Amino acid sequence: MGLFTREVEQVPCTVEVSHRFESLHAHVRFDNGAVVHPGDEVLVHGAPIMAAYGEVIVEERAATITRASLIERLWTRATGDFGFMELCEFSFSEEIKL
Repeated sequence: MGLFTREVEQVPCTVEVSHRFESLHAHVRFDNGAVVHPGDEVLVHGAPIMAAYGEVIVEERAATITRASLIERLWTRATGDFGFMELCEFSFSEEIKL
């Protein structure tokens, strides 16, 4: 991992999409054991998987992991909590604001 350079890695993966009452999820497992770190980007190749209600679809795909540079990784770790806190700043009220 370079200070400013990004590395690209091609990995096989398994995608599971569930559209059931008990579970609505989409999971990606890297079949070679690859781990994604803060700042990394993942692109799963292929057409979108559309599961009808009641279905669970499992497909083998290929994915591209673009590894964050050392600077990007440190920046993501340093500022990640601020992004999370933005998600927490919400409220529910019956007032309509115009």
